[in-house]
Amino acid sequence: MATAHTAEEQIEKLREEIRHHEYLYYMLDAPEISDAQYDALMNQLKKLEAEHPGLITPDSPTQRVGGKPGGGFAKVAHSRPMLSLDNAYNAEELRAWDSRVRTGLSSSESVKYVCELKLDGLSMALQYTAAQDGSARLQRGLTRGDGTTGEDVTTNVRTIRSVPLSVSAKKLAAAKLPQDFEVRGEVVLPHVAFVKMNEERVAQGMAPAANPRNAAAGTIRTLEPNIVAQRRLDLYAYFLLRDGETLLPTHTETLEALRTAGFRVNPHAKTVKNIDGVIEFIAAAEPLRETLGYEIDGVVIKVDSTAQQRRLGFTGKAPRWAIAYKFAARAAVTKLEDVHFQVGRTGKVTPVAVLVPVLIGGTTVTRATLHNADEIARLGVKIGDSVQVERGGDVIPKIVEVVEDKQHPRGNKEIVFPSTCPVCGTELVRVEGEVDWRCINNSCPARVREELLHWASRGVMNIEGLGDAMVAQLLGQAPTFDGETAEVTEEGAPITTRKPLIYNIADLYRLKREQLLGLERVGEKTADALLAQIDRSCSAGLARVLLGLGIRFVGERTAQLLAQHFGSIEALKKATAEELEAVNEVGPKVAQAIVEFFAIEKNQQLISDLESLGLKMTAEKKVVGTALNGLTFVLTGTLPNLTRDEAKERIEAAGGKVSGSVSKKTSFVVAGEEAGSKLEKAQSLGVKILDEEGLLELLKG
Repeated sequence: MATAHTAEEQIEKLREEIRHHEYLYYMLDAPEISDAQYDALMNQLKKLEAEHPGLITPDSPTQRVGGKPGGGFAKVAHSRPMLSLDNAYNAEELRAWDSRVRTGLSSSESVKYVCELKLDGLSMALQYTAAQDGSARLQRGLTRGDGTTGEDVTTNVRTIRSVPLSVSAKKLAAAKLPQDFEVRGEVVLPHVAFVKMNEERVAQGMAPAANPRNAAAGTIRTLEPNIVAQRRLDLYAYFLLRDGETLLPTHTETLEALRTAGFRVNPHAKTVKNIDGVIEFIAAAEPLRETLGYEIDGVVIKVDSTAQQRRLGFTGKAPRWAIAYKFAARAAVTKLEDVHFQVGRTGKVTPVAVLVPVLIGGTTVTRATLHNADEIARLGVKIGDSVQVERGGDVIPKIVEVVEDKQHPRGNKEIVFPSTCPVCGTELVRVEGEVDWRCINNSCPARVREELLHWASRGVMNIEGLGDAMVAQLLGQAPTFDGETAEVTEEGAPITTRKPLIYNIADLYRLKREQLLGLERVGEKTADALLAQIDRSCSAGLARVLLGLGIRFVGERTAQLLAQHFGSIEALKKATAEELEAVNEVGPKVAQAIVEFFAIEKNQQLISDLESLGLKMTAEKKVVGTALNGLTFVLTGTLPNLTRDEAKERIEAAGGKVSGSVSKKTSFVVAGEEAGSKLEKAQSLGVKILDEEGLLELLKG
């Protein structure tokens, strides 16, 4: 047996050798030794560490698979929100975005763009902290979550071979990185691993996963790290942060620093001088999607300069300095076997096509939306027809046309849109001017089910464990497990198998442990975890409650604005349509929908019940000045000192509203350099024009 000093040297030498071979194999796809030789090195290291457990460190190659996460995944706030990207679908939209970028910067500036493949996986944030030996060690891996808060999946991330458990002091120096930093990237499941995983699932009597992206997301949230390790996930890094701020002057330098530090960076990236270069890159990238061995669904374009990124800033949901170009939808021809009618949480009835299974872009499609009765009539589609199906945005399948030729004869069974709700039998209503038919029964089981799923979703109350199967059981319906089909009636309505435990959202907060223990596949740990999640959601705040209530036209941004403006549910309930329209971005249609929602007795009772059950129905009220009350502004061009975001914030803080278009109702247009068509329209309508100095004078008043 080696002495401690000798063992320490041997262990460190073995670790360096194994890390070197892991880098060659997982990062460069250029192994120098066989799998058997690699395994021999790993076994030698394991043996030495077993003899000297005091020498085991968290970044040792043997520690990639640790213990189980305790009781699920903890929620952790991101250092900086992980936002989504705006999309473009053609060259015209890309050029319009390029124009907006240049308008947001000085006219004398040149703009370079970096083009990268848009990987179809899940976003991940990796946080590294300083170690005593001068290296940086992986401290935490977070999922995107709702964009502001992610789930701590560190134990599973450590199993991904392309994620360095540590970055040596030498590599940090070469990459010019500090010891504490954050890397963001995309986790993907390669096609080979996806096929193998599905073969194993089928052999075990389980339904195959629908596509690699869903499989990757499900894998990273598995509570068994050994399973995660077997799946062979991969991570491509594309972003560097420190304390929520970008580290290097350009994105090009960021990608190079990541490579130097030992992270896997996708090789298909290019810095171009203008939007024409972007369009050329896209044309070359699209044919690659069939040959890469992993899923992509487009190209991401970013402004290269970090300083320019900061000046361009963000909208409420996305950076202005980046955009995603989405590839054309993939399509295939298959047969329409039947149509079911699905009832959503607002009562909207959607026809869903039942298809002969067909593979489109790596995903087996068995269902597609037909949108509404008007779309069925427009397509002229019948049951038995051959139809062309597209994955819209490579996500939601839809029928785009009927295919008719010698090999594809027409069907002969008409699709009859129901006159009553297929679930509760209530007569359907179609509001004048709208295309959708709706069930107006607020107690309809299908509506209640969708309301509960919406309430529990990640972007609303984020109640982990309250998914399809659990909600079905709580409502007394047959659950769905492992992709199997739940029991339904001929009309597609869920079959009730027992007395419901809940009838509405408020009943969630009345659930008892013993009730949950009586459900299928629910043990003590599952019951306790769900009750803890439900209890935690009580403190989510007013904006999340408003979003969860499902008020028509009230999305995340509007819910936040209403919460900040009124500060409490009581104040909001009493607001008139005129008072609601005074809130920035709330128009007459939204205001009327809010008034109508709070006028319904059932909704009043639900809110009262939720309050009495301990849900937080207040928010920090945003103090708004009165200097610009009742005035509407449009911003155009580049101002000398204020960015567009800063100008908007100051106008809104003074009680004014900012609109994106000029009309007769516009009070002032604030114009800077290269103001363009908005200035011309303002002049033609006789709208008053201000420069930055004039705006600042108004703000003083």
